[in-house]
Amino acid sequence: MAQDNESSLLFDQPGPKGRRTIRIVNWIAAVVFAIVVILVLMRLHNPPDGENQLSWELWRPALDYEAWSDFYLPGLWLTIKASVVAVIGSVVFGFIFGIGRLLPNGLVRAVSGVIVEFCRAVPVLMMMIFFWRWFAFAGVSQASYWAVVLGLILYNGSVVAELIRSGVGNLPNGQREASLALGLTRTQSLMQIEVPQAVYAMLPAAVTQLVVVLKDTALGSIIMYTDLLQESRRLGSMYFNILQTLVVASVVYFFVCFLLSHFARWLPKKMQERTAAPADFVEPAAPVAIMDPSNVNQIAVAKEVDEDRYGGAPLQYHAHHRGSNASIQHWRKTRYIQGYDRTQPDTLVDPHKASLEIPDFLKPGRGSRSAGDQKAEGKKQEGKDQD
Repeated sequence: MAQDNESSLLFDQPGPKGRRTIRIVNWIAAVVFAIVVILVLMRLHNPPDGENQLSWELWRPALDYEAWSDFYLPGLWLTIKASVVAVIGSVVFGFIFGIGRLLPNGLVRAVSGVIVEFCRAVPVLMMMIFFWRWFAFAGVSQASYWAVVLGLILYNGSVVAELIRSGVGNLPNGQREASLALGLTRTQSLMQIEVPQAVYAMLPAAVTQLVVVLKDTALGSIIMYTDLLQESRRLGSMYFNILQTLVVASVVYFFVCFLLSHFARWLPKKMQERTAAPADFVEPAAPVAIMDPSNVNQIAVAKEVDEDRYGGAPLQYHAHHRGSNASIQHWRKTRYIQGYDRTQPDTLVDPHKASLEIPDFLKPGRGSRSAGDQKAEGKKQEGKDQD
């Protein structure tokens, strides 16, 4: 059901004829895909000029223990190491320049905008090559590693900056107006109210960006960075099975990216559970006029009557509220008699020893009977006297 609701945001739900057409197209696409896979496997099994690529002699070196312990796992660790550092740096970069593009200072906003747009426009591979040559001439150790990290930080940090800016821009204008009405400055409203909400809203998109960072580390193999792709190529060069080692490396990339994508789908649901308060059961009440102070009194009296319906000891203290129609007449005098009026210290008696009898002026119907009721009661009393 949730998936149907999400798809309905993109296009209208298809009818019976549309669903039948989609089903037929899917079957045709599946058949075509299966035929292509079979043709590719037949080509690999019997290439025109070459060795059988499906032979176990070529796949065994790409799958044995030494391949994982000496090539795949060390390359995966270096890939994750560069990705983690790049993600942390991208978040810091994005926060600094994303907020800089939102500050009221025109100079800071212009400089931040130029830096972000430049880092978004320049290809990340070009930045890696530039930093690699620069660090190599400067004699920096692990020049390829830092070139990969800085290139990923600049590119993905600019994306995070745009996420922050768009997140703040999508907030209702009432957030800013309310903060300014409370006396906060524009910068205080941005830092204390708007940016925290934007960051919380952009977390799913930021987690999705982790997949991009992880995949872009493969570009580091061009500048001789020993990541997973570079290690798989080295293994393939040793045993002349480059196709097999690249297939294994692609499966590893797919598995890691699949976990990150699954986490990116799980995070919004978890955030919705934490932010969306559960609906509380509200007892139905009779409709009353809006802003009528008797609203509180009617609800309190209804609850008192409803509780008495389930039995138990009678209420010793009745509910008293201020309003146009308090639950009981002469409520100040009732407080005085029942002994819990704080304004009269001499009336603060033990509530357990207080009498539970209700005075005559508190009994329902006293002083509120109509003239017809009083006349009928008078005739009834005259009849008794004559008898």
